[in-house]
Amino acid sequence: MAHPKRAVVIGGGIGGLTAAAALHQRGLRVTVLERADSLQPVGAGISLAPNALRALDVIGVGEEIRDLAAWQGDAGLRTPRGRWLSRSTADASAERFGGPLVLLHRSTLVTSLAARIPPDAVHTSAAATITDPGDADRPARVSTPDGEWEAELVVAADGIHSAVRRSLFPRHPGPVHSGFTTWRVVVPLPGVEFAPHETWGRGCLWGTQPLKDGRIYAYAAALAPAGERAPDDEKAELLRRFGDWHDPVPAILAATRPEDVLRHDVHHLDEPLPALHSGRVALLGDAAHAMPPMLGQGGCQAVEDAVVLAHHHDDLAAYSAARLPRTTAIARQSVRAARLNLMSGRAGIAVRNTAIAVLSQAVPELLLRSFDSVAGWRPPQQPYASGSTPAGKR
Repeated sequence: MAHPKRAVVIGGGIGGLTAAAALHQRGLRVTVLERADSLQPVGAGISLAPNALRALDVIGVGEEIRDLAAWQGDAGLRTPRGRWLSRSTADASAERFGGPLVLLHRSTLVTSLAARIPPDAVHTSAAATITDPGDADRPARVSTPDGEWEAELVVAADGIHSAVRRSLFPRHPGPVHSGFTTWRVVVPLPGVEFAPHETWGRGCLWGTQPLKDGRIYAYAAALAPAGERAPDDEKAELLRRFGDWHDPVPAILAATRPEDVLRHDVHHLDEPLPALHSGRVALLGDAAHAMPPMLGQGGCQAVEDAVVLAHHHDDLAAYSAARLPRTTAIARQSVRAARLNLMSGRAGIAVRNTAIAVLSQAVPELLLRSFDSVAGWRPPQQPYASGSTPAGKR
């Protein structure tokens, strides 16, 4: 009797766990090697567009996530003084893309994904390196402090500073600083009502979104040199930059403790990789195509990668061919979006804001239309949800 094909997944984040669940579903014997001492991520909220939810449907977790998440309601784009530049309805976006955009805490998604793989498949505190990528005639080899693993497939989901990527593609320049930094907070804010929004200022932005449990997920970004940090604490920095913006920004900052604030510089892969595989090793997520977060597609593309990889687990060249053009295009679109969102010249900002306001009135679906090729993606395998659930469900 033939033994199941072995797969080792390096990295227990969202992409790695989705890949492990999808490969386990396909009958592979899966091992997940996570460097940290637990799977629980240091992070905040994550938005999942319909393309990612369809991918999660393939592994049977999509409906669970839709139920656990907050469904984005009517939302829009504002100026720091509070003027609306554009507004969109949940019904319009759900109808156009065949389903909702949802928001949940990263730890909720990780818990749901981890439940789809055998508990003994996960090894934490297991820093892993590739010692041999393998080829058609021999398995790949992965080394950890506790020993060596052989596998017919290795999945490198080890993040933007991927050691596996460096070993497979040593001539690739690696990630570059995107020119800005981000802050994220999750705080309770009872009794405060608001419409979900993103607000664009001069070289900076703020976003406010509700989670299903009543907490608020807020994020901010600003042009800043790599490595720069507040002289006191990051809450004080947020107050200096955003404290006089429109409601509910001041209320959120008042409810935030300094220890609630996460700050990270943003990096991305400016030069695409020549392929997303080498030998028996496949790269996915940030290890393969890290991008700025402006389209909300970093995690979504990792989830897509995972289900497509499971579909092509016997043909990694087909996986690269399926994923590389799409992820390259979305990464470039994310870079362009970051430049637009974080414009710093007053004249350019005035032209941008006027154009958005006029076009959103004249052609209300224009901003949604620009997202068609991203959110309209379908996985190569069934099943995935039809998107027929009412858009207003929360």
